Amino acid sequence: MSRPLDHGTSGEFRAERHLDVLVPTRNRPAELAVTLSGLAAQEAVPDFGVVVSDQSDDGPAYAHPAVAAMVRVLRHRGHPVLLTRRLPRRGMAEHRAALLAASTARYVLCLDDDVWLAPGSLRRLVTAIAELGCGFVGNAVHGLSYRHDIRPETHRHYEEWDGPPVPERIRPGGPEWERALLHPAANLLHVTERLRLPPEAWRAYKVSWIGGCVLYDREKLVNAGGFDFWRRVPERHQGEDVAAQLAVLERYGGAGVLPSGAFHLESPTTVTEREVEAWEVLLEQA
Repeated sequence: MSRPLDHGTSGEFRAERHLDVLVPTRNRPAELAVTLSGLAAQEAVPDFGVVVSDQSDDGPAYAHPAVAAMVRVLRHRGHPVLLTRRLPRRGMAEHRAALLAASTARYVLCLDDDVWLAPGSLRRLVTAIAELGCGFVGNAVHGLSYRHDIRPETHRHYEEWDGPPVPERIRPGGPEWERALLHPAANLLHVTERLRLPPEAWRAYKVSWIGGCVLYDREKLVNAGGFDFWRRVPERHQGEDVAAQLAVLERYGGAGVLPSGAFHLESPTTVTEREVEAWEVLLEQA
């Protein structure tokens, strides 16, 4: 039987740090353990903490022995971990807003609870955002069950930034919106393989939005409104990440980073009540 796990306190966690990883979770102990194992294996980014906010229907996922073990590994490697519950549920935007409020770090990585990060991914993202100076960078997630499903028609949406990203006002119906077609399945993996980059090389490319693994300049995200729009959207929504990124893109610009080290676990979603797109509601109110 697993020993009791120290949850940590918000007061102890809020400290001057380079990076915090924000992980919302619900009813996914197995997936959460895999996600935390990826974080525990990251190297050359010594100064990062992790916040896990749980909204499971029964007990929290971090009570599972495998998750608890990964929490202990992270702490053993010098990374503070804060474990919290956020109930009752008020929608994903509110959940992400609460996670963001828990951090005072320079950068925050919004990482879904069903994404495994390959070693070196965190270092590459931190390097990219520091060099590019934009509002966010991200790794689109690969679905490896699509490894042999090559869709060359999507590859035309890959366009690299020639220099630092600039602010962009992106809306549905415009050609920039179609960039998102590059990210489903394993499309980005196929583009990466075609480029044949040398070891340690990376490229910044133009995006409309990225799901699952997005590193923000925290101050720029907050200045763009963060996720505080949760009060303006119905609780049963999706697309809150899209809404936040559109706002950051318009003020500060953003980029995808290739190669991506983010791999989707391809588990069934736990966000089953998706009556509206948050970004659609906000654009209608604008």
